[in-house]
Amino acid sequence: MNPLLELTGLTVLRDGRPVLSGVDLTLRPGERVALVGPNGAGKTTLLRAIIGLEPAAAGRIRLFGEECATEPAFRKFRPRIGFLFQDSDDQLFCPTVVEDVAFGPLNLGLGAAEAERQAIATLEELGIGHLAQRVTHRLSGGEKRLVCLAGLLAMKPDVMMLDEPTNGVDDEHGRQLRQALLDCPAALLLVSHDSQFVGGLATRAMIIRQGRLLRAEIHDHPHVHQHFHIHLAHDARGGAEDN
Repeated sequence: MNPLLELTGLTVLRDGRPVLSGVDLTLRPGERVALVGPNGAGKTTLLRAIIGLEPAAAGRIRLFGEECATEPAFRKFRPRIGFLFQDSDDQLFCPTVVEDVAFGPLNLGLGAAEAERQAIATLEELGIGHLAQRVTHRLSGGEKRLVCLAGLLAMKPDVMMLDEPTNGVDDEHGRQLRQALLDCPAALLLVSHDSQFVGGLATRAMIIRQGRLLRAEIHDHPHVHQHFHIHLAHDARGGAEDN
């Protein structure tokens, strides 16, 4: 299958120093890739660079087979890439839940009635249809997270990039979130410190270390409960992964 995203030798600088250095990454349809690493490693920077919100100092970014190096080129493909921000309050801006979820479909050209129907259907699929008329800023942290996800899913993207999706999410909403992502047909890039959450979702994993993107392995070790762990792959400990 043709890649949805391709990064080749991507380097991003901040204050003249590399945050990301020579990053190679390929994402294909159906993949769910976990991106892990310590605070400040460049995980969010990588997601932002993919959609042109961080300028590349070197390397190439190809989205859906086309090279993107200018704002108009990135803008063309942003509707096909859903981006879940770390902070839900940065993503919710309409007065009510249904208005917020319908905003994306409206921007894609749907009429108001059809956009609202699509928003309500998406909320129902996530099990949060009862929130449709709620005021967004009065939701709990977990409810906000699911509403943000609904806003992305309503646009039917080909790729979903999720930055710390379990931020502020309790166990019950976490289970709803996990099931929604398992059911999602889009390819996923999952940035998280929650190895248990992403390890149970991801088809493969990468670790960002000292600005390099390295292949990792996902293991589940027997405990009283099952726990997933992500470790640097043995063959990646000496250098960067090719893709």
